Amino acid sequence: MAARGVGVDVVDVARFALALERRPRIVERLFTEGERRDAKGRAERLAARFAAKEAVMKSLGVGLGSVPWRSIEVVKERSGQPRVVLHEAAAELAARRGVAEVLISLTHSDLSAIAFAVAEPGV
Repeated sequence: MAARGVGVDVVDVARFALALERRPRIVERLFTEGERRDAKGRAERLAARFAAKEAVMKSLGVGLGSVPWRSIEVVKERSGQPRVVLHEAAAELAARRGVAEVLISLTHSDLSAIAFAVAEPGV
């Protein structure tokens, strides 16, 4: 079966770090406790997770803010591979769209963070 959707996003790490500095409480609004713990406060890691959330929304065919940010969670497997866990509104949206899983790939440098997401259909 073909993918239900794809999404990609690029985040400027310096600009994202500045936004976090200006509005430190935004971290709690955007990221789950687990995401904050895994990122260890590093702007490039948070930027990659933010890019992932945007890419996931795009892969589900919706715009930014269509589901709560924390309903899309990026967890890290023991292998280091990122995995998307959808909660509440995002999980409901995925089910309505026939999406069983969203696969992601992340990369970041000191300058930018990039995420690519593929919404996979159920069997």
